[in-house]
Amino acid sequence: MTQLAQKNIILGITGGIAAYKSAELTRKLKEQGANVRVVMTNAAKQFITPLTLQALSGNPVSDSLLDPQAEAAMGHIELARWADLVLIAPASADFMAKLAHGIANDLLTTLCLATESPVAIAPAMNQAMWKNPATKRNRTLLSEQTVTLLGPASGKQACGDTGPGRMLEAEQLLQETISLLKAGILTGKRVIITAGPTREALDPIRYISNHSSGKMGFALAQAAAAAGAETTLIAGPVHLPTPSGVERINVTTAQEMHETSIDITPGCDIFIATAAVADYRPITAATQKIKKTEERLSITLTRNPDIVTAVAALENKPYTIGFAAETHDLLNYAKDKLRRKNLDMIIANDVSQDGIGFNADSNAVTAIWSDKQQVLPLASKQIIAHQLISLIYTQMKNTQITLNK
Repeated sequence: MTQLAQKNIILGITGGIAAYKSAELTRKLKEQGANVRVVMTNAAKQFITPLTLQALSGNPVSDSLLDPQAEAAMGHIELARWADLVLIAPASADFMAKLAHGIANDLLTTLCLATESPVAIAPAMNQAMWKNPATKRNRTLLSEQTVTLLGPASGKQACGDTGPGRMLEAEQLLQETISLLKAGILTGKRVIITAGPTREALDPIRYISNHSSGKMGFALAQAAAAAGAETTLIAGPVHLPTPSGVERINVTTAQEMHETSIDITPGCDIFIATAAVADYRPITAATQKIKKTEERLSITLTRNPDIVTAVAALENKPYTIGFAAETHDLLNYAKDKLRRKNLDMIIANDVSQDGIGFNADSNAVTAIWSDKQQVLPLASKQIIAHQLISLIYTQMKNTQITLNK
């Protein structure tokens, strides 16, 4: 059976050169058994014709909110109810701004506001537009509205620039659509995820920490919740909105994260340790600000507890996944951690590469378990998260690990 059999997908197309990829995406969605209805903005029709999309989708293309024939039966509401997923590819900066601020002045934006189904967008724009502070604010607003961002990719652009802003390829968007519509694979399961850095105080105003943004862990929490899991996120000090449907517990230090993890892990099915936990902390933190009086300052550190090792050592341990953020010899270090810490899977992440890892919106990882591994190439952290949740579920099934404890 095809993976999208009888799924109803609205494919929204906005104005941009990447609209040519939407034709291939329509074909691939149909090949997987989906029912596809295309909705185009006026700008989109300047780049690709409705006739092309009609031929590929097998359905008339909708492009007007004020179509008297369609609106006689409240066409935009019927479309909104019909969809299992609304996918906008490409999504221009203009469209993202409208959706973020609830503006509904055409058929596509009205559909997005009227639907109760998931909405996902594949941004496509010039790299400078993607980096613009206004676009960044709109991305945050969309995330808070539980709109899923797919991409963008980074690379050469039609204008000659190079950078983030390219729409994902049709095959990537197909796989992400399949992941989004497979929600429910973790229904009834408990998942605990640690995310972000920890802070270890030197004095009341200074601390030891690292560059972790928490984005990968938060993306995993969103993907786990979308897959139906009862998801708890133990978050270090980061400024990210809590994903919809996720319980969040805020902590600061490694010891707090360790205590919380051990307290709430019993009975859970999956534990994913994405947090970049400080390996060491000062033995004693100064009670007052340390003054600059000496040429040199010595601080004695002691080792923090290893959270993922402690979880993996529990008598009735969950399926335990660790992350290996390394700057060199990535796979060897990751395989050693997998064995030494008694993990079921480890995600190897080369944080020395520009554009992935700490603080980045994209990532590229290698998942390793037993004697096997799988490379997940460069993509947005949201895509990587959905791929990892599917991979974890598949490996648990393959090893016949029961999800119901």
